[in-house]
Amino acid sequence: MTGPDFLSPAQTQALSARLRARGEARASFARVGERTEPARAFETGGLRLRFPRAIAGCEAVLINTGGGMAGGDRAAIQFVVGAGAEVLFTTQSAEKIYRSEGETSQIEARVEIGPAARLEWLPQETILFEGARFSRRLEVELAADASLFLVEAIIFGRIAMGEHNIDAYLRDSWRIRREGRLLFAEELRLDHAGAVLDRLAVGGGARAIATILFMAPGAQAHLDNIRATLDSVCDPGEARLEAGATALDGLVLTRLASPSPARLRDALVEVMMALRGRAAPRVWS
Repeated sequence: MTGPDFLSPAQTQALSARLRARGEARASFARVGERTEPARAFETGGLRLRFPRAIAGCEAVLINTGGGMAGGDRAAIQFVVGAGAEVLFTTQSAEKIYRSEGETSQIEARVEIGPAARLEWLPQETILFEGARFSRRLEVELAADASLFLVEAIIFGRIAMGEHNIDAYLRDSWRIRREGRLLFAEELRLDHAGAVLDRLAVGGGARAIATILFMAPGAQAHLDNIRATLDSVCDPGEARLEAGATALDGLVLTRLASPSPARLRDALVEVMMALRGRAAPRVWS
């Protein structure tokens, strides 16, 4: 007799390895007159890049045709933003990280931002399902006068489905350099995420967290504007939102946490509008 129920452990493991998704998306962007255009693009596996028409800069939307990532899936993203180019990167929808039987879903992103170039890295939220295991690494290299506006948000559990006490694993590693000099490094690791986030000194019951990083010449001058925006959205009469911002060494760093993913998303949109001077990307609507 044959079939999945009659495979040996070694055969089951080999079959599982073959079924893992491997996706890759690479693109380079160049300034062409007053516009930014994709100079080259490559995509494979379940990742696709789409470039809606924009007025001046270039909008790059990443689509995961698999609808999410299961344990053992891997995705690689690489962007090169040429001199003077302006690029907005976002995703068609939130990235879903499904339950794992032991293997970790992985995303690696590498970005180079050239002289006088600007990158807005604004993906929609990453949602960790119950039992998910997820590892992400982000490496960014900026030229001396390049700009980076980065937003990353993570939601722990499908709140609407009753996943409040989620047991999930997260590792998030960031390295951001300007002209080879390391300016920002972060290592976040959460085992049993729900229990850890319930600790008062860690998350105080948060189920959605976000980091906003703004690096540009004169970035510190935006600190008061960001803090004023946070003050306006941290209404104690609504679902609780904790937020704060600080400036150091040519960057402004903002952190947000809330038990309500919707509350956190609304706050992110307001901060994006304050810093960008225009609404959030269209796919966020």
